[in-house]
Amino acid sequence: MRINSIVTVVLITLLFTFASIAAADNGLITKKSKYSTSETLDRLEAALKEKGIAVALRWNHSEKGANVGIPLRPTELLLFGNPKLGTHFFTSKQTAGIDLPLKALAWEDEKGQVWLSYNDPFYIASRHGIKDRDEIAKKMSDALNNLTSAATGN
Repeated sequence: MRINSIVTVVLITLLFTFASIAAADNGLITKKSKYSTSETLDRLEAALKEKGIAVALRWNHSEKGANVGIPLRPTELLLFGNPKLGTHFFTSKQTAGIDLPLKALAWEDEKGQVWLSYNDPFYIASRHGIKDRDEIAKKMSDALNNLTSAATGN
């Protein structure tokens, strides 16, 4: 009986691990937000500026769509970067410039729930074959986790 319980726990753990890996294959990290799309990005923008991280652009996809007669649930993008970290990716592979500066997308799903999505720095490194900047990817990843958690209220 005890062996069956252990096997069950191991199988359930493996199932969740593989489900998480499959969900992360696209390189996106998505967090549930307690706030509207605009407030989520306002909070992120404030947190970025407080840390001295430059905000390059804020783009309201919903507004732009409405301007051409295409309705879209609230969807806003923030483009931001920290050259002290991101440039290290470029010195390894300049093609990383297509994915940097970083982006965060606040969007509302069909049920009215707001989410905040961003690219995983380890995925960006992998995508561009950057194998010598793990420490930089970790710093970026930790910073993004903290900043987006503050923005989403989690």
